[in-house]
Amino acid sequence: MDLLTWTYIIVGITFAVYIGIAIWARAGSTKEFYVAGGGVSPLANGMATAADWMSAASFISMAGLIGFMGYDGSVYLMGWTGGYVLLALLLAPYLRKFGKFTVPDFVGERYYSQTARLVAVVCAIFVSFTYVAGQMRGVGIVFSRYLEVDINTGVVIGMIIVLFYAVLGGMKGITYTQVAQYCVLIFAYMVPAIFISMQLTGNPIPQLGFGGNVSDGTPLLDKLDGLLTELGFNAYTNGSKSMIDVFFITAALMVGTAGLPHVIVRFFTVPRVKDARKSAGYALVFIAILYTTAPAIGAFGMYNMIKNTSEKEIASLPAWVDNWSKTGLIKVEDKNGDGKVQYVADPAVNELTIDKDIMVLANPEVAQLPNWVIGLVAAGGLAAALSTAAGLLLVISTSISHDLLKKSLMPKITEKRELLAARLAATVAVVIAGYFGINPPGFVAQVVAFAFGLAAASFFPIIIMGIFSKRMNKEGAIAGMIIGLLFTASYIVYFKFLHPELNTAENWWFGISPEGVGTLGMLVNFAVSMLVSRFTPAPPANIQDLIEDIRIPRGAGSAQVH
Repeated sequence: MDLLTWTYIIVGITFAVYIGIAIWARAGSTKEFYVAGGGVSPLANGMATAADWMSAASFISMAGLIGFMGYDGSVYLMGWTGGYVLLALLLAPYLRKFGKFTVPDFVGERYYSQTARLVAVVCAIFVSFTYVAGQMRGVGIVFSRYLEVDINTGVVIGMIIVLFYAVLGGMKGITYTQVAQYCVLIFAYMVPAIFISMQLTGNPIPQLGFGGNVSDGTPLLDKLDGLLTELGFNAYTNGSKSMIDVFFITAALMVGTAGLPHVIVRFFTVPRVKDARKSAGYALVFIAILYTTAPAIGAFGMYNMIKNTSEKEIASLPAWVDNWSKTGLIKVEDKNGDGKVQYVADPAVNELTIDKDIMVLANPEVAQLPNWVIGLVAAGGLAAALSTAAGLLLVISTSISHDLLKKSLMPKITEKRELLAARLAATVAVVIAGYFGINPPGFVAQVVAFAFGLAAASFFPIIIMGIFSKRMNKEGAIAGMIIGLLFTASYIVYFKFLHPELNTAENWWFGISPEGVGTLGMLVNFAVSMLVSRFTPAPPANIQDLIEDIRIPRGAGSAQVH
């Protein structure tokens, strides 16, 4: 069968499964809509968390970043992996014991302030929209290539699918859909990786093939270093970023992970605190399968792309170049008129432009794998993007319906009307997310990195201090959130959108790039929060007792969502 037929079959089957699960698990109450009724098993929640966590950035974009950036791309791998460990150890059990539906709910109760709750709602919506823009962009890229539609049409199709199961099922529908999506995405990621590892190194385990030898006996990484340096690029295993920027980007991604509201809310879906810890452990194993494979896929893809294109006759380029050119994500331009492709570091001479986001998706075609494998990768990319998009849209809708309406503006709202408001908010959020997917502020992983920086600068300090500091009060939390978020957002907007010509290491503060400024914003938040709280009244005694209770394990197993 041809590729289009295989793609329609595989994507069609997976979508039918997702929609069927959404209908079967549709939410009938606000508790089911917000936290799946609090009755999800640790294993299922671990798989759902992994799918929620491994977004289009992880599946589609991360290996591409590592492939094109080499050593410098490792910041994404280290930051996102380390961040999940930080979340599982430092935050998840305590937040689960606190027993609130959402991060703004935790902030509002812990800091005994409606103002703090509203600031947290704004932060949650701001971070979630920034993140979801990258997911919708990923959906558009997959659809544009494999269903032969333009990227904008692909985004609209993705909006409709997400709208259906997120609005109908809420967290209950999303959780069980994400279990299925994890199975699809990890299978789709590993199958081509195993195929290509066998082709290049003879080793069926990609993680070992990454350190193996190619057909002439040369280590793969040495061969790749040589190919890239010949073309004027940095060696694959050498980094160009400064040590401080590597540290700040990695830290921003780590603490940003620990502050992401759509991941944190997953730990409220299990019955007990003990189950939250178990599901965090399961999720880490499921995430590690993909994350330890990504460097191998990046190296395999870069090696194959160079071998298939550099110095080749334009008229005889492989079919995959033409296929991806139709999406606008690959561009071939014969600048010197010699009929050959010059792929070099010098932009004035370079004749091949490849979008970083296509590495994983194009890899099976580049390696000439069977059409069913290529169709499977398309389904996996969609599963990764849609699972995270659904989780983010749920955060947005619950922030509006539960935290803004129920807890602030309309405290007497009935459960039925609150559920309707949540679904309406999700619908509006899908439309706005679609707009950002059509008009993205950067490539997928870059947009997501900004979301992590914003989460690091706004949520992480007040959650950590909310759990571990009795002295942190509402005045400190509000001031820290606002200043941390404004500082980080202003830095990113200034260098990335207002003055991109100044976006160089010489102009950055202390040599810290916009991708890493979330760490600086976090430090500003910590400093402002502690300073303000020192000169304002201490929290009430009942709040200090509450913090003490959260930190003591005794009775943790019986904690209930309320």
